[in-house]
Amino acid sequence: MITIMLLGPSPAAVSGVSTHLNQLFQSPLADEFKLVHFQVGSEGRKESAASKLVRFLFSPIQFLGQLIQEKPQIIHLNTSLEPKSYWRDIIYLIIARIAGKKVVYQVHGGALPQDLFKNNMLLTKFLRLSLHTADVVVLLSQEELAAYRNFAPGLRLEVIPNAIELSADPLWKKAPSNRDKSLKLVYVGRLAMSKGIFEIIEALRIMCNHGKNIRLVLAGTGPEEVRLRARVNDSDLKDNVRFAGAVFGEDKDKIWEEADLFVFPTYHWEGLPYALLESMAARTPPVVSSVGAIPDVIENGVHGVFVPSRSPEALAEAIERLDNDRALICRMGEASRQRVEKHYTVARLADDFRKLYHNLVN
Repeated sequence: MITIMLLGPSPAAVSGVSTHLNQLFQSPLADEFKLVHFQVGSEGRKESAASKLVRFLFSPIQFLGQLIQEKPQIIHLNTSLEPKSYWRDIIYLIIARIAGKKVVYQVHGGALPQDLFKNNMLLTKFLRLSLHTADVVVLLSQEELAAYRNFAPGLRLEVIPNAIELSADPLWKKAPSNRDKSLKLVYVGRLAMSKGIFEIIEALRIMCNHGKNIRLVLAGTGPEEVRLRARVNDSDLKDNVRFAGAVFGEDKDKIWEEADLFVFPTYHWEGLPYALLESMAARTPPVVSSVGAIPDVIENGVHGVFVPSRSPEALAEAIERLDNDRALICRMGEASRQRVEKHYTVARLADDFRKLYHNLVN
């Protein structure tokens, strides 16, 4: 049996990469390959500064020991193109190549390669060389594919989008909701400024000033939660906004199913957000900015609506337009569900990696 060693954060951590790893371990791949995990990074760990330093120094040695013990044919390194992640993970790539292993280098979002070290020619050349060290670089979006082709000609590249396990289909959303009922918005994700959360609050204030009956659920935690709560209070929106905290499993499914629209005007270096796929599977169309892999998934006006980032006025205008056309929300919800069922299931994800692994070892 072929052994695949998957490098990434703890499967118990709350992150997109952890979700990806769990999906692979729980997929049919686990019946065909021996999948083993090696934890890198601090996500999912409780450690002091001293223990973090010890881990940083000894983790490469532990990795080498695991290579000797498990004898994997393929190292599947999961990282993101951000300075901290790149420099942390490059050592594992080098060790794997010295050990003669095949390497899958999967990039989960972050900067485009032209931008990571754009002011340093030497580091940019090193990045290009390190990418060529991998046997294949796996990306999430067509935008990344074009950028990597231009940055490092001759690099073997594959686009394998994220996927989700489908929950029960909320078929009651096939019928448009009553316009007299409040429009229910939801944001699910990290409460960080670059996700557009303050623009959401400002857009909500604008709509309420226009007499719109809008409700918003914010599901998640993050560094901006205190400031965000203060902004809600200062904007006199306490009756319109509910902070749900981090949600999982059935609680998250319920939040998606009760919402009419998913608002996500992000300007972060996105890959392919799981929240986007979850919202679409729940027939909750997204109102979202066109970044990362999002344009690969959504056709504007068919599965959701694109809005410019950093523009609460445009966000408010788009939501008000949809509030006045509940039938369009319903049609986009249907198209969204069909889109995910056809292209973004874990079965498709497992099949993509099955083919990739076999091609590497044959």
